[in-house]
Amino acid sequence: MAVSRQDFEDAIAAYWGARKSQRELSRIKDVVGAGTAGAVRGGKHFDDIAALLAKFFLEAGYPPEDIRVTTKQRLELPGYYRPQKQWDLVVSHKNTLVAAFELKALGGPSFSNNYNNRVEEALGSAVDLRRAVLADLYPGEKPWLGYFFIMEDAPASRSPVRLAEGSSPVEKIWRGMSYQARFALFCERIMAEGLYDAVCYIVSSEKDPQPVELVESLDWKHFSAAIHARLTYLRELGLPAAT
Repeated sequence: MAVSRQDFEDAIAAYWGARKSQRELSRIKDVVGAGTAGAVRGGKHFDDIAALLAKFFLEAGYPPEDIRVTTKQRLELPGYYRPQKQWDLVVSHKNTLVAAFELKALGGPSFSNNYNNRVEEALGSAVDLRRAVLADLYPGEKPWLGYFFIMEDAPASRSPVRLAEGSSPVEKIWRGMSYQARFALFCERIMAEGLYDAVCYIVSSEKDPQPVELVESLDWKHFSAAIHARLTYLRELGLPAAT
C-alpha cells in the first residue's frame, strides 16, 4: 500500500502524541526495528516519522536489514572533517548509500539558541558527507540526503525577531522575519545549494498537529516525489539487486 497523505498527517499527529500509530505504521516500525519507544535516535517522537519514510523503501523492495532507524543498528556514516556522524535514518544497499535522513524539530520556549544549533547541525552534516563523497568514501552511486523538519507553531516562532547590529550589515531579507520564516528561507537555500536532495519543512503543534506547509517546494508532496525519483533512478540501475 503506497505512502499516502493520510500516513503523513497521522505520523505528525503521533509525533505530538495526539494519536497512536495506525496499524500500517505500527507494522513497519516492527519490521524495521523501531517498535519500541525511544528507538529512533531523535527520540520516541520521531518513531512514526521514521516508519513513514521507511515505508517508501520497503515497498520499493529493499530488505528490512538495509533500513536502519535505531542506534543499535548503527546509524554512523563516514565523514571527511570528522571520522563519522550519526544520522537519524539510513538506507544502504551493498556499497550504495541509498538515502540518509536528518529528522529534526525546533520547539519553545527558547527558539533563539536552538535555532542556531539546528542550522549548524544541518549544514555540518551535509557538508561533511558531501566532502566525504569527493574523497571516495562512498564507492557506490552518489548518496542521497533528505531533511525533515518540524517547527513548533507558537507565538514566539511566529513573531518577528529583532536582529543585533554588528560590524557589518545583515542581509536585508532577514529583517523582520520570524523563526518560522527564517527556517523556511534556510531550507530553500540548502536545497538550492544542493546540500540536501529533498527537504520537508512543516509547522505544527501539540494543540493543533495538522501540518502547515509554508513553502510549496518544501511540502510533503515535493518531498515524497523526490524520494520516489530516487527510487526510480536506482531501480533503473538494478537496485535493489535481487538476492
